[in-house]
Amino acid sequence: MEKENQKLQASENDLLNKRLKLDYEEITPCLKEVTTVWEKMLSTPGRSKIKFDMEKMHSAVGQGVPRHHRGEIWKFLAEQFHLKHQFPSKQQPKDVPYKELLKQLTSQQHAILIDLGRTFPTHPYFSAQLGAGQLSLYNILKAYSLLDQEVGYCQGLSFVAGILLLHMSEEEAFKMLKFLMFDMGLRKQYRPDMIILQIQMYQLSRLLHDYHRDLYNHLEEHEIGPSLYAAPWFLTMFASQFPLGFVARVFDMIFLQGTEVIFKVALSLLGSHKPLILQHENLETIVDFIKSTLPNLGLVQMEKTINQVFEMDIAKQLQAYEVEYHVLQEELIDSSPLSDNQRMDKLEKTNSSLRKQNLDLLEQLQVANGRIQSLEATIEKLLSSESKLKQAMLTLELERSALLQTVEELQRRSAEPSDREPECTQPEPTGD
Repeated sequence: MEKENQKLQASENDLLNKRLKLDYEEITPCLKEVTTVWEKMLSTPGRSKIKFDMEKMHSAVGQGVPRHHRGEIWKFLAEQFHLKHQFPSKQQPKDVPYKELLKQLTSQQHAILIDLGRTFPTHPYFSAQLGAGQLSLYNILKAYSLLDQEVGYCQGLSFVAGILLLHMSEEEAFKMLKFLMFDMGLRKQYRPDMIILQIQMYQLSRLLHDYHRDLYNHLEEHEIGPSLYAAPWFLTMFASQFPLGFVARVFDMIFLQGTEVIFKVALSLLGSHKPLILQHENLETIVDFIKSTLPNLGLVQMEKTINQVFEMDIAKQLQAYEVEYHVLQEELIDSSPLSDNQRMDKLEKTNSSLRKQNLDLLEQLQVANGRIQSLEATIEKLLSSESKLKQAMLTLELERSALLQTVEELQRRSAEPSDREPECTQPEPTGD
């Protein structure tokens, strides 16, 4: 009986913990029909090996993600990503078990401990100092800092890990953090040189220039670049400043569409608040509005932003702006009056950055080549099947022709007796 009571107590604690974790306001409440669609997909036998229809998933995410299934749905979307990209990036971490990592010591301990109290300080799951929430978060961040020595721990990561932890167990949250960092490519922006973050700020500035020129000019006039307000958006995926219900929807889209979503959300937020931003006439009030007032979105505004993001496609622009950034950097180096040593340092940093990007591009190319080979093999199989089908069709046509001839012959034969006149025989007269 005591064991049963312990199980019951553990089950009640899990339920209480789940309620505590999911203590935030939904912005797109799920209709029963949508929840049923999700439950059907999640309960599909052998789902991790089945490619689901992309349009169906896109539609389901657009209509809403049930809060109590959200963690499982993120894992499902990660499975679908792996099925779609069957040649994983070579920049993968060593496959060290989570429990093994927890046994080790990290040099990042102090930095992680300092940030624990700053991560969702008002949320009941994380508010208790070194309570269950903070301890689980510490474990995830410690394990990741040991797994990825280059990144280690970077401010902002605690919020990303925290959002994952609110929707799943500690070990599952660690796995999903690995997925976002390595498979989705999020780790690039946390590298110590922060070059990728600089590129992202440039890309956002160019998007503003192309989509909202008047807002871009207003911000430029007051010397306000994206790094003054948008860096936390990228490093925490909006989790440090925005309502949790909104952040959860951003994560839904990131798991579906990738990290390009962060740019789309940023662009949509700035564009929809353009009239209010344009009313402010100095640097302090503009930055304060974007940092403090803008995140306090109403439910209607949040849903409108999410719907806009679903319709946007900026992939080509982002690629073009990245190339443009590197060209401008090269021109700046060539034209600036630097000493030889300074010039060499800059060139070395640029070369180092380009080498990393070349490696990233090489990985992408290898993945693409792998997919091409796979598709070519599939095409070859299909062509072979097509040839066999054509042969089978030809055989069937010949058989059909032979059968038709047989039918005609039978019809002709059956018609022949009916064409002849029956012979009349007269009875012989009998003599009386």
